[in-house]
Amino acid sequence: MRTGKLPILLTLLATLAAVSCQTNAALVARRPAAEVRLDEIRRQIETNPVAAIDLVHAYRWTFRVGEGYEREGELLALETAATEALRGLFAQATAERRWQDAISLGRSLANAEGTDPAEWEPGFTLEFARQSLEAGDNLNAFLAAARAHSMRPLAPADALAFLERATEGRQRGTAAFFHNALTAAGATAPAHLGEFARGTDSPADMLRGVATVIVDRGFRTERGRIHLDRVGGSAFFVDSSGLLITNYHVIASEVDPSFRGSSRMFVRMGDATSPRVPARVVGWDATLDLALISAPLRSDFAFSVVDRAVPRVGESILAIGSPGGLEQTVTSGIVSAFGRRFLQIGDVMQIDAAVNPGNSGGPVVDSSGRLVGVVFAGIMQAQGLNFAIPAERLAAALPAMTQGGRAPRPWLGAVLSETFAGAEIIYVAPGTPFSRHRVGESGIVRSVNGREIRVAPGQLIPAMQDSIFHLPPGELVALEIADGDGGTTRRLMMTDARPDLPLLHAARSDSRERLAAPFLGMVLGGAAGRGRAARFQVERVVRGFIADELGISEQDTVAIRNFRVFENEGVVLMDMNIRKRAMGFLDMPPMQIFVALDSPDTF
Repeated sequence: MRTGKLPILLTLLATLAAVSCQTNAALVARRPAAEVRLDEIRRQIETNPVAAIDLVHAYRWTFRVGEGYEREGELLALETAATEALRGLFAQATAERRWQDAISLGRSLANAEGTDPAEWEPGFTLEFARQSLEAGDNLNAFLAAARAHSMRPLAPADALAFLERATEGRQRGTAAFFHNALTAAGATAPAHLGEFARGTDSPADMLRGVATVIVDRGFRTERGRIHLDRVGGSAFFVDSSGLLITNYHVIASEVDPSFRGSSRMFVRMGDATSPRVPARVVGWDATLDLALISAPLRSDFAFSVVDRAVPRVGESILAIGSPGGLEQTVTSGIVSAFGRRFLQIGDVMQIDAAVNPGNSGGPVVDSSGRLVGVVFAGIMQAQGLNFAIPAERLAAALPAMTQGGRAPRPWLGAVLSETFAGAEIIYVAPGTPFSRHRVGESGIVRSVNGREIRVAPGQLIPAMQDSIFHLPPGELVALEIADGDGGTTRRLMMTDARPDLPLLHAARSDSRERLAAPFLGMVLGGAAGRGRAARFQVERVVRGFIADELGISEQDTVAIRNFRVFENEGVVLMDMNIRKRAMGFLDMPPMQIFVALDSPDTF
């Protein structure tokens, strides 16, 4: 070795030794995960006490800390401090008359303390209704007053104030609702108010509250030819100031950041000779295919969204809209069925009134003229199979949409299945509240915020979704979950914002065999073999899912050869090979299945 290079070599060795020492020191100094979690809880207490309480409860389930453990005292002190901070925020929002914030904070506080918000929530909701009425926000005023009335009957003075405003706005259905509340309280309305509330609206009257929506997206090229690119739909007034309801899919290009091209929306009243008026999107809820739009128009007829008209199967209904651009079209039919699961949240009703492209977003009314639904889809290949979003779900969705932009919805990160025992958790998605709180699969959700969900068979999952639908993300919810051993635990956790495609992250991060449960409805057991050649035994088939419809049964074996995610299309592709026990485990022909990423069974 040349001596001239020796100093350089010694310098390099010294540098490597120093780096090695620093690395070892860093490893020694690394703190346990439990300590890091506690620091995070301390930081959140001042800035977001709801999140701090959530982290305390997640910590207990992650590290199995309970009574008698050394850290339980420290956790209790942190939880107490976070609860006190939350109580302070609740008091501040109340003092500042920020009623919506106060209601959300108060519900979280009630769940943290195990108290019932029924003592104060009706009064706070009514205060928000009064505040909205004073500000001229009739839509939120009526919705909040109806919610308050459902919790505690309105006093005569309040019922009269809302009745007067509804009459001024020529909203007969809303006026009838508050007139009934007034008479139920033992009071009598002035003659002109009672006369208006007891009146009826004809289809001709209702036509004045329905408009045509036109979304001009410029031109598109198809097979070498240029075509106009326009989307047509219907809309109806829910407030005389110019607020209308339509479908999200009609106006999607107005708000979808992935849309490439121009998009301009117009509203037209009357026939094709009427002028087109520019309109804008106020808020939207893609999970229910609803949108709230605004146009510089005043209507002398507005549909009521507060009287909660729920028809029965077989009752007559009318659908109003602009099928094929033919304005002011009224068709009749009946309610064919309820409980159809076509949307991410809740269920829809099936109607047999004739609807066609262009009817989307139009109102469906009963024989008394009360709003019962919003047309959103029809099956082109099967005339007479048409569907509408129930009016009660529109009423639940509207408050968040009036705030502007995308209406945030909560979720906890599970896929449920209705069983005889209740709402069973068949899958927990990674990175969600259920996952962070170590909620196990196969558990049964017994109650939500202290209320057990009791509904007719087939309606449990929509009812579970409805129980948290109106809550803003970031609120604490209390659940009672029964495990497989017969025990029941109370879980307190903070909701996350629901993604547009709830199972997209899971599809990208979880294993194929676990994803067979939420996408196909089959729980797979241990694997035989490795990689693409691995075969899994079916341990359970969930009723009503794809595996059940395909006739797959327990002890069959499945190999998932391919799993691809198509985000733009909102689906996953699964290639499977199935060996059925009943057929001597002979190989069935390869099967290719597309499954939606927006499962209607998510919670």
